[in-house]
Amino acid sequence: MIPVNRKGEVWVFAEQEDERLSDVTLELCGKARELADRLGTRMAAVLPGWNVRELSYRLIAHGADRVYHVHHTELEHYRTLPYARVVIELAARHVPQILLFGATPLGRDLAPRVASALKAGLTADCTDLDLGDYVDPRTKETHKNLLLQIRPAFGGNIIATIINFDRWPQMATVREGVMRLQDPDAERTGEIIDEEVAFSDSDLAVRIVERHREPRKVNLKAARTIVAGGAGVGSKQSFQLIHDLAGVMGGAVGASRAAVDGGFVPKDHQVGQTGTTVRPALYVACGISGAVQHRAGMEESAKIIAINWDKDAPIFSVAHYGIVGDLRKVIPVMIRAIKERA
Repeated sequence: MIPVNRKGEVWVFAEQEDERLSDVTLELCGKARELADRLGTRMAAVLPGWNVRELSYRLIAHGADRVYHVHHTELEHYRTLPYARVVIELAARHVPQILLFGATPLGRDLAPRVASALKAGLTADCTDLDLGDYVDPRTKETHKNLLLQIRPAFGGNIIATIINFDRWPQMATVREGVMRLQDPDAERTGEIIDEEVAFSDSDLAVRIVERHREPRKVNLKAARTIVAGGAGVGSKQSFQLIHDLAGVMGGAVGASRAAVDGGFVPKDHQVGQTGTTVRPALYVACGISGAVQHRAGMEESAKIIAINWDKDAPIFSVAHYGIVGDLRKVIPVMIRAIKERA
């Protein structure tokens, strides 16, 4: 465990593969920059890898004051133990007060191991971060400017705020897309610090024999148009209507958690607090009631069209245009109209 350091930096783990930074890393840089400014401290990124030093400048443009860069052949491809050694050693040297990871498969693998080694707490899959004070009810002591780690809990039915006042660094993983990507500032300057970390034989116990990468099949974050279906679609067979409408509109297919739980579509399509947060130009919600967890993941869309037979469905509270009716009748009419104008 490292000591509580209220002057410590705010860190982001810079996730990269094949010399390309992940989107969530850059999103976290913007949030970490904001937190560091409010705390009056520096924001830094930890960048392990092989031949990735050039990525430091991009991290600086997105808000980092410092980049701790570790260059080593054993870091060419991600492996849990060497990467964990890097983060653990650097955290012990520089004692940050906040350490953030993307809630990606890599981040979800790495962050718990780092937290365990540092004997720190870790909140997984946060959907928001803030700063606030906490009064310990036993000692009445006030802990100022703690990281408020906000995430859905109990299956998304409540929003929990988690704090950690004594087991630092305050660590969290954050879902991709929930933090807005800030524009880079090419004029920003920062410091690149080349660090060295020694690995033991046990750190290198796992060897990569072959690499196989499965390409992403759905990219909801990049879609300008999303047609999403919910439990009101009724069945996996009926969900073909959603695919058909998305096809004629040139959009991506999204879904509510209820539709995913119902087996209508794979989880990759899920929009909301327990799925992907999206901000497309057009979002068409079909048969989605509009639970708060779903609305939180799409309500920043530029235009929202809602189709639902229930005129009192909450989705209409965030929709710019609403159609009260049976989606099995409405969607074929929409498809026909779009095709006629094509």
